[in-house]
Amino acid sequence: MPRGWCKVPPGRRPDRRSTREDTINLRQLTYFLRVVEAGNMTAAAEQLNLAQPALGAQMRQLEKELGVELLVRHSRGVSPTEAGRRLSERAKALLRDVEDMRREVQAIGTVAKDSIVLGLAPSIMLLIGPDVLLEARNEMPEVFFSLSEERSSVLAEALERGQLDVILAYNIGPRAGFERQAILEEDFLLVTAPERAPASSSVSLAEALEMELVIGGERGVLRSIVEAEAQRLSLKLRLAFEVHSINSMKSLITRGVGASIMPYSLASEELKRGSLIGRRIDRPAITRTLYAVQPAARRAAAHDQNLKRFMDKLEAKILAALGPFGRPLK
Repeated sequence: MPRGWCKVPPGRRPDRRSTREDTINLRQLTYFLRVVEAGNMTAAAEQLNLAQPALGAQMRQLEKELGVELLVRHSRGVSPTEAGRRLSERAKALLRDVEDMRREVQAIGTVAKDSIVLGLAPSIMLLIGPDVLLEARNEMPEVFFSLSEERSSVLAEALERGQLDVILAYNIGPRAGFERQAILEEDFLLVTAPERAPASSSVSLAEALEMELVIGGERGVLRSIVEAEAQRLSLKLRLAFEVHSINSMKSLITRGVGASIMPYSLASEELKRGSLIGRRIDRPAITRTLYAVQPAARRAAAHDQNLKRFMDKLEAKILAALGPFGRPLK
């Protein structure tokens, strides 16, 4: 027998750990947390800009590496098992530590610069585009500026973990240790295909709810806003399709198979092109509020005035993009 080999006793297999290392990477953990938070594989895949089969393969590989079931698949989406909930808790702590490490190292690598991480809701990016980074660099050349685009609830959690410095997010409730300022109010519209649009320029909520709706799942923030107002008025939703993807939702509406109730910003491009038509809901109006949120106890920095000027310009740009469907609250 060659030197360095070991004989395996009959009936025994080599220990799997002696032949290869199981690897769980940070990307898998990030994907897993997004799936748990969304409660739906399709919605999570869209938020991550991944194909759903690719995301599903990543989750199956993670379960294989750990040797335990992490997610229970059911008709309405997915839910974490007990092992999945434990992994979710540990993964959040681990990713927080990794983010802290990243920022510490970046701070050393940009000796002469301070750094700011801004969080924006995806619908804001749909309105103003990626030029926000170029504008920030022009306004604050002495600052290392980075951008995070996430759903409002995810931004709020990242702000609490210290991963972001300031966020612009919708319907954020009061949080201990944070300053919250209401920036603007955005209207929800009844959105339809051109051939199904009501003749009037505005409709009541009761009229909007008479249409079969293409709308998000029960855990969706936008649906909860609409349902809460409908319940207050003793009205009910008529569901045509329950869809977790905004792009899929707009595609179905364009085909004329249903309508939806959504903020202007989520369909701004289609509304401008005329492939979708929006009617204001004004009896009663349904709105959402954009807030600027940052830690209350933050150190003063030389760039604070420049940051304030930049944020004021950013808010004005968002308002201009919303047109008649947005109103300032400052």
